[in-house]
Amino acid sequence: MKKFLVVFALLLLGSVAWLCQRSVAAADSSQANLVIAGLGGFRGVLSEIVWFRADRLQNEGRYAEMAQIASLLTTLEPHTPEVWAYAAWNLAYNISVMMPTKDDRWRWVESAMKLLRDDGLRLNPRSPELHRELAWLFLSKMGGNTDEASALYSKRWAETVDAANGDWAKLKMDPSLVSFIDREYGKQNWASPKASALYWAHHGLSFKPTGAARAELRQLVYQTLMLLSIEDRRFAPRALQAMRDAYTESPSPALKDLIYRFRGRFSL
Repeated sequence: MKKFLVVFALLLLGSVAWLCQRSVAAADSSQANLVIAGLGGFRGVLSEIVWFRADRLQNEGRYAEMAQIASLLTTLEPHTPEVWAYAAWNLAYNISVMMPTKDDRWRWVESAMKLLRDDGLRLNPRSPELHRELAWLFLSKMGGNTDEASALYSKRWAETVDAANGDWAKLKMDPSLVSFIDREYGKQNWASPKASALYWAHHGLSFKPTGAARAELRQLVYQTLMLLSIEDRRFAPRALQAMRDAYTESPSPALKDLIYRFRGRFSL
């Protein structure tokens, strides 16, 4: 029995070492899938070991090493949205701020966005959590002021949209939904990250999530519209309606007060 445990431990460690050397894309290969399939029922045990290691690295502030571990977790648990959210958050909010230049920061933020959009949502297309994370990344990190490099992120995203030249497939966006959002919420400047935040939040709501997930996506919709209203007050009536819709589903004193103050500011 003791010999079996030693062999088992070596198998797990060897698998971790092999997989950690691969990127997310490489880990999605047939070789990686074969290694993982070979673990059989021990795959869950390996996941627990990797989660433990990731938590320890986070506590020690070793974010670059944590990125490798997070990539491994997305391979071991590709249909667990929390894994993708965890990995993307580390790239966008931990590793990016360690970079020496704003352009270097952008590359990590962009990687986080693509990880959620291109890989996480591809494997978990109906996940409200991943839609929320992606919308929040566009709204706060790229379109807000939570990072001193946000202006550059916004500029780089505008360049990305311009390079797509109207081919929404390059941005993993549905042209019919783009048109719907222009009609439903007001004509958007799609070069702005805020428009993408609105797109992904609305897209998440289209799968009819319930509970806290639905409330969070609704909040992202009205927060985005509120910020757009500051730039162009023509968005204010639709922002107010979005707040009222959210209040109808999840009434709260804080939201009621926010509605009252918003109405006063825009004389609605």
